[in-house]
Amino acid sequence: MTPRPVPAASPTRGKRPGAFFRVFRYSRRALALVWQTSRPLTLGLALCTLIAGILPAVAAWVGQLIVDAVVAAMTYHRETGASLAFESAWPVLRYVLAEAGIIAAIALAQRGLAAQQSLLRALLGQKVNVMILEKAGTLSLTQFEDSEFYDKLTRARREASIRPLGLVNKTFALLQNAISLVSFGILLVQFSPWAILILVLGALPVFVSEAKFSGDAFRLFRWRSPQTRMQMYLETVLAREDSIKEVKLFGLEPLLLERYRNIFATLYGEDRRLTLRREG
Repeated sequence: MTPRPVPAASPTRGKRPGAFFRVFRYSRRALALVWQTSRPLTLGLALCTLIAGILPAVAAWVGQLIVDAVVAAMTYHRETGASLAFESAWPVLRYVLAEAGIIAAIALAQRGLAAQQSLLRALLGQKVNVMILEKAGTLSLTQFEDSEFYDKLTRARREASIRPLGLVNKTFALLQNAISLVSFGILLVQFSPWAILILVLGALPVFVSEAKFSGDAFRLFRWRSPQTRMQMYLETVLAREDSIKEVKLFGLEPLLLERYRNIFATLYGEDRRLTLRREG
């Protein structure tokens, strides 16, 4: 099987004015699907995302209060010479307890996110697979024989529990980071307005890099679907009892195994090049 070159990015792709907002249109569709799967879990996911986005800035603010309280207590003892007592230490201790509570709440929110994502993944996978199987029952044999259509159907089955929820999780993560950015921005603007500009400029290179390589990874994934399907077919032929007899009879095992290795080497090479470009 001759490897096809990975399609290059279109020069206009991603640069049209509505390209960025189309991502949120797809996110809205995925969110609607997740909402139909389980409303309580979706609401819980949104709530934990909000908490995880706000509390880090609150923790930083309380940390500032702890430092201020410690400085005030040290100044008081230095000026008065009074001995350390619970009454004088309480202003510091209450902020420390508040900080501990906030850190615990952040940890609980993260655990809640992980638990709800796991439950939604199972429910959504079942729902999407049922939808795919129902749709497959209405298709004609000619459509199944169309290789391009069959590739799409295979990708849909394989990613039933991954892609929709993954898109929703990425959207919620984006909102969480945006909430954290705004929250920290409110704190930083009290220190210096220039800090906001530095924060935004520092995040731009990472954003541009991630956007570019995410597009490259998506094109690579679509390109490799026929190769992945061939790998699955070779695994089936070499491992199933109803086909291994013919394979051994005609001595095809070394040939098929070599083709399987070559496909893996091609796919791994593309993954390696993309990873090195991304991390380098």
